[in-house]
Amino acid sequence: YLLLIRPQQVRQKRHQEMLRRLQVNDQVVTVGGILGSIVKIKDDSVVVRVADNVRIEVLKSAIAQVTKKAESAAEDAK
Repeated sequence: YLLLIRPQQVRQKRHQEMLRRLQVNDQVVTVGGILGSIVKIKDDSVVVRVADNVRIEVLKSAIAQVTKKAESAAEDAK
């Protein structure tokens, strides 16, 4: 239990918390390796801008990680 199940539960809990904290303008990476910026957040999905005038809608569960939070992205733009 301690070697197999518990670490998986901890990872799953961290991933769920990350998904709850998603904000517009966060830089994200999907499980498919697509990099982009969140434009709109819906109930079970998000709209991600991957290039100028290119937006895709992905499930929240397909987001692997947040690379930059909205606050740090705004500071980088200055």
